[in-house]
Amino acid sequence: LLQQAHDLTDEETVNQVAFNTQWHYALNITEESDSAKYLCPKSLWNMRSIVVDNSLDAMLFDHITDKLATLFKVNTENQRIDSVHIKSNMRRLGRIGIIASSIRKFLINLKRNHKNHFDTVDNALIERYLSKESLRCFSMVKPTESAKTLASVSSDLFHLVEQFKGLPDITDMHSYKLLERVLKEQCTVSEDTKQVTVKRPKEIPSDSLQNPSDPDAAYSGHKGQGYQVQVMETYGKDEETRDKSLNLITYVHVEPACESDVHALIPALESTQDRELAPDELLADTLYGGDENCQKAHKLGVEVIAPTKSTKEKDRITLSEFEISEKGEVVSCPQGHMPVTTKKKKTRHTAAFDSHSCSSCPVQEACPVKKGTKYHYLRYTEKERRLAQRRAYERTDAFKDRYRWRAGIEATMSEYDRKTGVKHLRVRGFKAVRFCATLKAVAVNIFRATAVRRALNGDKAAPGRVLPALMYAFYVVK
Repeated sequence: LLQQAHDLTDEETVNQVAFNTQWHYALNITEESDSAKYLCPKSLWNMRSIVVDNSLDAMLFDHITDKLATLFKVNTENQRIDSVHIKSNMRRLGRIGIIASSIRKFLINLKRNHKNHFDTVDNALIERYLSKESLRCFSMVKPTESAKTLASVSSDLFHLVEQFKGLPDITDMHSYKLLERVLKEQCTVSEDTKQVTVKRPKEIPSDSLQNPSDPDAAYSGHKGQGYQVQVMETYGKDEETRDKSLNLITYVHVEPACESDVHALIPALESTQDRELAPDELLADTLYGGDENCQKAHKLGVEVIAPTKSTKEKDRITLSEFEISEKGEVVSCPQGHMPVTTKKKKTRHTAAFDSHSCSSCPVQEACPVKKGTKYHYLRYTEKERRLAQRRAYERTDAFKDRYRWRAGIEATMSEYDRKTGVKHLRVRGFKAVRFCATLKAVAVNIFRATAVRRALNGDKAAPGRVLPALMYAFYVVK
């Protein structure tokens, strides 16, 4: 936890445990012997592996967060949620680089574990991918030759997959399964002619392999390769007590970059409800605030405040411009005309307007009210009604005053990266990335708890005393 809080390497962590008195205080090391203060690097690796493999990082986050919430009497009624993009310690590769690196990795493992099968591989292919300059050559391809090179490496990929397809010892290798995955994601193979065709970029799925060294990383069209972290935190509206109240990160969840924010809201609410840290009011971006999510959150007792998606028809009159009652019935149109009758059948509403008024209306071409046999009719569903009322509410000052607090989570994301280095990690693989990101979120909570504790105690000492206070906070939590 201390290592992730200060963004240290393993070597730096071992040195801090051995020589830093503040760490001794935080870890309650009272002995002066070398055996008490010395930490073998292998012990650090082994203990970290135990935590990672058993998902104990999530347990640490829940336990420490719950304890801080109790100690500082955190008000969880108002919260906000957002996601931040993070990168593991992998190189950014293009399509040629992904295929070439996958082939190289497979050939190295094949030579190491199955020398007899390695000897059956074409020497020209081995020279192409295992020479010292091989990967450098593939990274320096001219744009005019990229299509030809991509077709060539795809053909080599297919031939390797076909050559070892019937050998169980080979097909069970992790590097061979990566070859099959890349072939399926990047290429189309004709069953009749056995010819390989490279897929167009738009046909490549967002969860495709980004680098053989990190098979769990994915791609986001908005932010690029890597992972993302869902973060939910509390916030206070009272400016007088803001410095003396703890804004606590109540939920953190790591996922591949291809995942949409649409699916993150309900798991976050359910997790915080199980730990009795759920909000009454949650601020979020548009993707979180879909109608389905809002309805599910309402059943959980949470009001989601988020903008709705903008309508594509810019020059058209929308349902939100009609006056609608609390029961969902249209009271009047934008021109002030009242409907003759209104009717509801299951989830569908119908409002009938006088045809004479509608026929002479100056905005009838842009109006959603359409001519019928007897009247002009406006038809809409319950979902359309809810979205219309939300859009109408978004134009009010009350919504703007409530939603302006969402911007504060951007400062949290900045603090998350600036203090702990979460956006550029030293590890690869989903489990290791989740471990680092989760414990760094714990560190942010403890940094904040330290600042609040100093404010409550009236500590106006120099900034240099923040570190001893932080170590005391670690000791209290422990």
